[in-house]
Amino acid sequence: MHLANAALVLPDRTVTGGVVVEDGVIVEVAEGGAVPAGALDCDGDYLLPGLVELHTDNLERHMLPRPSVKVPYPLAILAHDGELASCGITTVFDALRVGTNSEKSTYGVYAREVATDILRMRDEGALRIRHMLHLRAEVCSGTLLDELDSFGPEDRVRLVSLMDHTPGQRQFRDLDKLWEYHSGKYGTSEEDFAQMVERRLAQRAEIGDTHDTAAAAAARRYGAALASHDDTTEEQVGVSAALGIRLAEFPTTVEAAEACRAQGMRIIMGAPNVMRGGSHSGNVSAIDLAARGLLDILSSDYVPSMLLQAAFRLAGIWGDVPRAICTVTANPADAADLPDRGRIKAGCLGDLARVRMMDGVPVVRAVWRGGARVG
Repeated sequence: MHLANAALVLPDRTVTGGVVVEDGVIVEVAEGGAVPAGALDCDGDYLLPGLVELHTDNLERHMLPRPSVKVPYPLAILAHDGELASCGITTVFDALRVGTNSEKSTYGVYAREVATDILRMRDEGALRIRHMLHLRAEVCSGTLLDELDSFGPEDRVRLVSLMDHTPGQRQFRDLDKLWEYHSGKYGTSEEDFAQMVERRLAQRAEIGDTHDTAAAAAARRYGAALASHDDTTEEQVGVSAALGIRLAEFPTTVEAAEACRAQGMRIIMGAPNVMRGGSHSGNVSAIDLAARGLLDILSSDYVPSMLLQAAFRLAGIWGDVPRAICTVTANPADAADLPDRGRIKAGCLGDLARVRMMDGVPVVRAVWRGGARVG
């Protein structure tokens, strides 16, 4: 495959040029606007590395599109896969929750079964993009340890994140916001909500610290990177650092983000936060952290199409397209120890996305995985 006359977004600059992909790998990157015979003329559109998504809950949405409608896992995986391909994402870490509690039992215990389907479909060549496993460990859950034990090194889990949704701290330190969430999503009554808060606080006191340690040990057993989630205070960041965490997902305050930076952690924030101009939970604005130099990686979180949109919004804020695109390509690839992607460079995978700016909006026009068009 030969793509020519594109605005190549390299890690440190944007240049007019072309890319040659052979046997799934980039073999040549050339500058200049020439369109050799047989090459596809990109007509000046941006050519980006395929986006790398470390944390998305999007698969769950396809598994349960309505409260009473459960879709067979393989069909949900295919729909999720196709949606991400259409957004320019070529590598995804599918976030699967391990650890169930009674307040969020809609999905039940599902991670092991879904992971088995993803791995099987991946090996059979049924999926358009590259899928890896990300286990979201709900530390305040009675089922967590058994669910973690159902995975091993052979599953090639690449990322484990520690989730703690105890009311009154981290993402839901504002109990009014948590009440809005539960009443709106689950129809929880005030009485049931109060009982849930009481149960969760007791659970955190009983098993939280033990499960933090157990989840970190499981990550080491799998050979996976370890991430924190929703750190709010300098003290919480210190605990995360002591567990060996080097990737901080969605710190909720400037204080926590600054502490993460001091500990040498990469900071990941949500694309919806960027596009909304603030957090839906009332926490720190990703744009505020970007302005302070405290944002390294973007995640689509729950809206895949926002990943690219948010990167270009950061480009406008920073006045630097390559730096912004690195937040969705090179930086997440580096954080996950995947040096073979996230860059337009000879020797890297031929995972690419062609993007045209239309009325100030980046529009994905084509996506390739290893030189084969998938979107």
